[in-house]
Amino acid sequence: MGDAFDRFAAHIAAIVGSAWAFLVACLVIVVWAASGFVFGFTDTWQLVINTSTTIITFLMVFVIQTTQNREARATQVKLDELIRAVADARDTFIDIQEGTESELRQAQEESRQERASAEAPRGPDRRTAG
Repeated sequence: MGDAFDRFAAHIAAIVGSAWAFLVACLVIVVWAASGFVFGFTDTWQLVINTSTTIITFLMVFVIQTTQNREARATQVKLDELIRAVADARDTFIDIQEGTESELRQAQEESRQERASAEAPRGPDRRTAG
């Protein structure tokens, strides 16, 4: 069932992320607003759009989250492969997203310290000395 939902979510995300879907949504709003004249701008008329958008938003949260999770996992696999491919890369960062929040903070701080030490001035440049 998970694979079927993943395919469904990817398909829906591609559709609703298109310009056509945006235009259809705009058209629905225009038709709804115009229908207010027919229905007298009643509470029921407002309830139709409020309920519809709430339901659509609720369902889209799951679709969006599913596609984002999938993309994040794919990106992580690609980054892990790059870490394995680079000889000087530390493999301790592979699967770091599975670590605790404190482990992530510690790795981030180590990375900052390494970057700062790599950027620190190292004395006079030999090319200009002499």
